[in-house]
Amino acid sequence: MVEILSTNIESLSGAYEKYGSNLDKVVAQINETFNLNIIEDFKGRAGDFNFGEILGSIFSSLSSIIGNAFMILIYTLFIVLEETKFRDKLKMLFPEEDKYERFNELLDKIEDSISQYLGLKTVVSIITGVLSYIALLIIGVDSPAFWAFLIFVLNFIPTVGSLVATVFPAIFSLLQFGTVTPAILVLVIVGAIQIVVGNIIEPRLMGTSMNISPLVTIISLSVWGVIWGVVGMVLSVPITVVMIIIFSQFEPTRRIAILLSDKGIVENESS
Repeated sequence: MVEILSTNIESLSGAYEKYGSNLDKVVAQINETFNLNIIEDFKGRAGDFNFGEILGSIFSSLSSIIGNAFMILIYTLFIVLEETKFRDKLKMLFPEEDKYERFNELLDKIEDSISQYLGLKTVVSIITGVLSYIALLIIGVDSPAFWAFLIFVLNFIPTVGSLVATVFPAIFSLLQFGTVTPAILVLVIVGAIQIVVGNIIEPRLMGTSMNISPLVTIISLSVWGVIWGVVGMVLSVPITVVMIIIFSQFEPTRRIAILLSDKGIVENESS
């Protein structure tokens, strides 16, 4: 998988001369269509830009996103491997049976919620990626498998991920074809896939299981994105879910759980 993605990135970045030439064509089309006088100004400034360096930076960022995705996979694997040992530590930490059972139940709730979220989100992301791959393949966009995988990864980032996943292939289809029509097709079709899957299919699968306020989701995305970058953005929802579950179990923090929740409904404090 890594080799395939690397090959696709090298193939795309190696075509920067064609992309630079096609960008001139696009600007000329816009100038002619809207009767604007930007073409000379653009050509005057174009010499200041090194398209190879610009595209190299973009693909470096894309590679970083993909690298972060594999890091998240590794984190998840180690968390799963650590689970049994952690429960043993929990038993030693709380020798009293009632306290151990209480915290064990809390751990089960967290595990079930996170597993459900990641499982359903993976299914939704696969559906989005496959449908996007088919659309990009039909339109004729270069390296559709690479873009489909990127869409799959970015779909784990709430709200912002789907937007970025739609814009990136649209921009590069604009540079690839040197005309606006394919880019518009990518925006419309891939955007429609994101809307249908994200707003119809995903809510039906998720139901109300996550119980997070949309505003809290955005704030959490921003906060954890600043702290941990892309990894934090991907993990922002699971982290918030864990916080709501834990806060709801204790009276002093129960009000915080209510504020973080979607409709103010949280589970009763554990006995």
